[in-house]
Amino acid sequence: MADFTVIPSIEQLRQRPAIRVLEAQFGADATVDALRATAAGVRRAIADGERLDADAVVTRVESDAAARLGETFRPSLAPVVNATGVIIHTNLGRAPLAAAAIARVAEIARGYSSLEYDVARGGRGRRDVHAETLLRRLTGAEAAVVVNNNAAATMITLAALAAGREVIVSRGELVEIGGGFRVPDVMAQSGAVLREVGTTNKTRASDYAAAITDRTALILRVHPSNFRIEGFTERPALTNLVALGEKFAIPIAEDLGSGYLGSDTGPTPVRRVSDPTVRETVAAGIDVCCFSGDKLLGGPQAGIIVGRRPLIDRIRRHPLMRALRVDKMTYAALEATLTEYAAGRAAVTVPVQRMLTLTADEIRARALTLAAALNACAAWKAEIVDGASAIGGGSAPGVELPTSLIAIEKRGVTAAALEEQLRRMVPAIIARIEQDRVLLDLRTVPPGEDQPLARALTGLP
Repeated sequence: MADFTVIPSIEQLRQRPAIRVLEAQFGADATVDALRATAAGVRRAIADGERLDADAVVTRVESDAAARLGETFRPSLAPVVNATGVIIHTNLGRAPLAAAAIARVAEIARGYSSLEYDVARGGRGRRDVHAETLLRRLTGAEAAVVVNNNAAATMITLAALAAGREVIVSRGELVEIGGGFRVPDVMAQSGAVLREVGTTNKTRASDYAAAITDRTALILRVHPSNFRIEGFTERPALTNLVALGEKFAIPIAEDLGSGYLGSDTGPTPVRRVSDPTVRETVAAGIDVCCFSGDKLLGGPQAGIIVGRRPLIDRIRRHPLMRALRVDKMTYAALEATLTEYAAGRAAVTVPVQRMLTLTADEIRARALTLAAALNACAAWKAEIVDGASAIGGGSAPGVELPTSLIAIEKRGVTAAALEEQLRRMVPAIIARIEQDRVLLDLRTVPPGEDQPLARALTGLP
């Protein structure tokens, strides 16, 4: 007959030192829930015939309760090692922040701030003025405003400037920006009416001109940042659209997507890839343009809108602005990131920009060191192979950056199983598999993590 008397009461268990430690860490309610669940599990085990004495029961309950609480309270958002070589990895949090941005966020987050307080006047201020001075300086625009992402920037621009009226867009630019969000859907939600012109591969300035009526509120140009059409194609230059807008007194807006930023003294010494700078777009005469904060810029998630002041003010006053506004930590990170550009340091201090400028030789030198550490272990085989890193994030599609990859093998383990083992480590190491080999690209691994990465790999059972 099953002996359930070996299971202590919950109150008895709570008096044990190990359980008191759990209560101090996780709280009494959660700990009691875990004790009840584990005690019930022990009861079922005894009922099924397992023989346990009182000491074994207590040991199991303490161990299982600790494991259960650890799993319950483990953050779902966790750091990972990005060894894929994809710089702006949309699944891995996009751009890592600069050290200055991290420090600024911590400084602002730990206390009160002047988010909506005018210190000079001693009264209520406006949060939407933060970062505007730097954005104006870096882009050459008359005004700027920030919302929570670039899709929001596009939506509020359309809602503020074109609700109930027509917006002309080239058929070849009606893109899906990811996650199932499509430009026509965003436009419909904004209240604007889509007017398609041209064809998928060819749209001329004359197509836009022919579509202009008294219902036209805006011409929207969508930068093809996440796709590329090659071959028999035609697209009017931005200057041609600007001239058309001036002729008919219709604003021209552009969704730049990733948004490559130049400094106040010209482009920073960062590889230009294939995207125009925001400053060049503004200088071409665009009325409004928007771009992401957490892609090529290398800052926090944000949708940045710059352009002519009367239009930016209309966007600023739109009711959606309150729903789409950003918080103090986003402003803190964004201002700190923009400061690095304004000071000419971005190529060195902003991680995304630094990764873009790394050469294959620089990466190869680090890869050789890591490969040597692995080859010193009998269970591992590592070799250096030529490859390519991707910019990612829908930025500069088709542009590849030459790199040196580490192809790793572990004795007795398939490539798929090894990739899974790496993924289940803490922190997880995210690699890629090509031609049945696990590949590591150190372009996206900070140099300071090379040795910890080597220790983690060689310590893998």
